[in-house]
Amino acid sequence: MRGAGCTINDLWDRNLDPYVVRTRFRPIARGAVTPFKALSFAGFELLAGLGVLLQFPTSCLYYGIPSLLLVTTYPLAKRITHYPQFVLGLTFSWGAIMGFPALGVDLLADAAALKAVAALYASCVSWTVLYDMIYAHMDIKDDAKVGIKSIALRHEKETKAVLSGLAVVQIGLLAAAGAAVGAGPIFFVGSCGSAAATLGIMIWRVSLKEVSSCWWWFRNGALFTGGGIAGGMLAEYLLYPGPQNSEAGEAVVKANPEG
Repeated sequence: MRGAGCTINDLWDRNLDPYVVRTRFRPIARGAVTPFKALSFAGFELLAGLGVLLQFPTSCLYYGIPSLLLVTTYPLAKRITHYPQFVLGLTFSWGAIMGFPALGVDLLADAAALKAVAALYASCVSWTVLYDMIYAHMDIKDDAKVGIKSIALRHEKETKAVLSGLAVVQIGLLAAAGAAVGAGPIFFVGSCGSAAATLGIMIWRVSLKEVSSCWWWFRNGALFTGGGIAGGMLAEYLLYPGPQNSEAGEAVVKANPEG
């Protein structure tokens, strides 16, 4: 689905990409691939995604298919709002929703699980907006010339303040998701603590006026933060086993009595 989203994005932007230094050599923009071939390729990618989705419980179809609307419309957001990164966050973070139905939990029928998912999803959206705001700074001059809107253009003078606010929101919501499922101290120290440390260092060190710095922190910063969050979750799973004292945790256990 990520690949399909990228293909669709390049189709929508094929008349804009040639005027942006970073994107002018993309296959469609430089004429190496025709729009028809790109559209056909996107179709195959979507079919592959459907094939993966069909391996999960049928309810996952109902939760997964709506994401296609975001996948196909995200590229339009940069033409009408300075906050396309928010739409991108809604799109990229959809996987946070899919975990519970994949485990057999019906979010619409389980308020506790829905609260946990809402917090996790919103945290991921904040995180996406944060690192994509840094990414947007690489194209800020070309975007202004072409007429592409971005959060980096809208808040160019106060970017680091906005990044800091997004980091606080992300970590707070991540902690709320952990509390909702009854996570233990290892999660809060490992996942939330490492996220705070890595995001703080990234926001402090990135030079928004330098393309190379923005690219390095965009590419590696997400790995540092994501690795820390995943590591904390893994440690929590290995060292603090068993269902925790929460309604959301009990919902997962009931849906999977053998696991």
